[in-house]
Amino acid sequence: MSTNSFTESPFKTLISFHKLIENLEEIAATNVDYRSNYAKALLKEIAPFPEFRDGIEDLGFIRQHETLIHNLLADLFPTALTHNEIKAISIPFQNITFNYTERFKKILQNAGMTFDMEIRDFEENQFYIFNCILILNAYYGQHFDFNRPLFYDIPSADGIMNHYRILYNADFIEIIPTKNAPDLSQDDIDLLMNNYDNIKLWKAKFPIESWILKGFGIVSLIDVTRENAISNLKSNLLKSESSKTKSNLDFESIFRSIFKISDLRIGFTIYNEEEEKFTTPSHEEKEMKSFILNGLEEIDCKNTIYGCSLEAILEEKKSIIIGDTEQFAQISGNEKLGQYLLDQNIRSCIFSPVIKDNNILGIIELVSAKPKELNTINATNLELILPYLIDTLERYKTDMQYQIEAIIQREYTAIHSSVYWKFRREALKYYQTNSPNKDYIFKEIIFKEVYPLYGQIDIKGSSEHRNETVKEDLKNQLTTLIQLLEKQKSNESLVLLEQRIFELQSFAQQLESSLKADTEQQIQNYIETEIHPILKNTKMDIESGRATKNYFESLDEKTGMFYQSRKQFDNAMSVINKKLAAVLDKKQVEAQLIYPHYYERFKTDGVEHNLYIGASIAPTKPFNALYLQNLRLWQLQTLCEMEIEHHQLKATLPYELDVTSLILVFSSPISIRFRMDEKRFDVDGTYNARYEVVKKRIDKANIKGTKERITQKEKITIVYSHNAEENEYLKYIKYLQFKNLLEPNIEQFEVEELQGVSGLRAFRVKVVNNNLESYVQNNTYQDLLNEQN
Repeated sequence: MSTNSFTESPFKTLISFHKLIENLEEIAATNVDYRSNYAKALLKEIAPFPEFRDGIEDLGFIRQHETLIHNLLADLFPTALTHNEIKAISIPFQNITFNYTERFKKILQNAGMTFDMEIRDFEENQFYIFNCILILNAYYGQHFDFNRPLFYDIPSADGIMNHYRILYNADFIEIIPTKNAPDLSQDDIDLLMNNYDNIKLWKAKFPIESWILKGFGIVSLIDVTRENAISNLKSNLLKSESSKTKSNLDFESIFRSIFKISDLRIGFTIYNEEEEKFTTPSHEEKEMKSFILNGLEEIDCKNTIYGCSLEAILEEKKSIIIGDTEQFAQISGNEKLGQYLLDQNIRSCIFSPVIKDNNILGIIELVSAKPKELNTINATNLELILPYLIDTLERYKTDMQYQIEAIIQREYTAIHSSVYWKFRREALKYYQTNSPNKDYIFKEIIFKEVYPLYGQIDIKGSSEHRNETVKEDLKNQLTTLIQLLEKQKSNESLVLLEQRIFELQSFAQQLESSLKADTEQQIQNYIETEIHPILKNTKMDIESGRATKNYFESLDEKTGMFYQSRKQFDNAMSVINKKLAAVLDKKQVEAQLIYPHYYERFKTDGVEHNLYIGASIAPTKPFNALYLQNLRLWQLQTLCEMEIEHHQLKATLPYELDVTSLILVFSSPISIRFRMDEKRFDVDGTYNARYEVVKKRIDKANIKGTKERITQKEKITIVYSHNAEENEYLKYIKYLQFKNLLEPNIEQFEVEELQGVSGLRAFRVKVVNNNLESYVQNNTYQDLLNEQN
């Protein structure tokens, strides 16, 4: 008999059979002899023990009269069902259980003597509050829904964790207030309703043992091991990478519960269709073993180890199921693969392709050291799992492609398409082998004594705009789905619809706060896997069918989600970036004629560029300061033109976005490194590092002593350090003012300290944005000198 583990309760519990005894007394008074005689005999047996009616507090009494209690409960626990039902006497939410059916006894025996049966994720405060709600519903006539699923997790004899849903029958329980029970008003009940987590309030309204719970309950368990394991698998796969466990043990435990195989091992192999190779996942997922590769990082699909054995997977896209590896190895053509598996102690296995859009993403591997444990019958369980694996693997392969592209962009300059495949192969090798225990060395390229020019035109508040459009689309989609399901309720008596509406409303509530990184993906997966199947498979009237058809037609083809607001924002971002980058690239062709220099630009939330000019970049050409000054004037003019292009463009955009412009002046020459094992460019020396610090942080800086950003829309901010730089750029500004490119007013201010970098100052001047003709004219540094003369 299990006993309760919680020390405090609003109930004083009296295990009583009074309602059952009253029922027996009614039967004893009937004229049906066999029923009457049976009831009278039982009543005679329990007559010497008033505790059966008045209530039992000492659990030892139950142990002492176990047989009599079993006879008393015989009608509720029929012998014919004792090996089928998982049932016992219990008190709701407590771990007091006794009078088990034979199947229940066997389950507990297999769990072992040391096993302590407790409700999953059920702590003492929750136990106390649930009992209080039980009183509110039973005694005060409330209708609070607190019927959340409760589970027991009980291991089998061979270590497989089985999961059981708990169902209570409280027909034989009576709730009685004591003199210490406060009489609650409706205001008290409303206060409790709005303070579920306030345990002190609940204990004040329902003092410890101020009520009597008299009687007994019946607990019935339903084996939901497979459903629970699939739910855990789904939750695990949907977790963010940072929250996922690095161990494969939990993953294997889930599969063991699904397949009921205690020694089941799980493996996975990535399929590289482009090179027809099997490869391992990246080093972050290396704990997921591949039995096909068995320690190798990659292998050709046509490797002679496999012969023709894997053709079913690659060509027919069917699973390979080997029930007995030793018998399999004796068949002609299977000898090598059979022995390869036997060497890994694999006596039965399933190798199943994970397929999306008729393309193989990888192979899920299930293996056992016992023959016939895995077979064509239990292989059907994979049908329950594969949809979640497909989504996860597709995300993994997409992320891998992004990372490979990032490696290529990070480690190499522009690569001609004819040799791109070679770089891609090298990047893929780096991606697979890069780990804390393996170093990958790339050659360094160094440019010494170069002058940096940095500028950017940034889309103002892009992150906030993006998040708002994501939230707007998600809210609109959730609202539409809730309306569709509400219409379904009138046509279909599906309890499931109520739950799905509640879950959609919960997601909508989450969107009222700040958008988390994984919220969009969670909602997308939920809608695709839980809501869309309901809409596609439920009968509808004409109006609902039309509304559902309109809904699906409004989804984005790629994402399967609403994309109206985001599309407007993305289109606006794309148009702005494309236009500004085109202006910069076109002007850069002209700038190279001033003096050859290294140029790179990046399209992020706006366009930024780095220029490096010096003799080491063009050693065959003489270099002097005039070229640097020409390039600085070119840069300022180009930003003016980009500003005016945006101003002209803004009115035509589907989503209005403003931009800010910035130039960072740095007059001391630096050395830059193009390193394969780090960022594209790195600088050497403390003073040179100062430039990188300023460059990364300056656009978010404030005017010293204020909360005002140094950048503002339709204005160009020029940040500098020295008086010589101030004088030089004042000449450029005045010259462009004379050309009616910049407005007359010049703001000057100090910039707040940036991570130990102080003494920065800045100009800020507004662009004349109604004078496009002036921007088209190319003004050079020589023009400036001529104008001054």
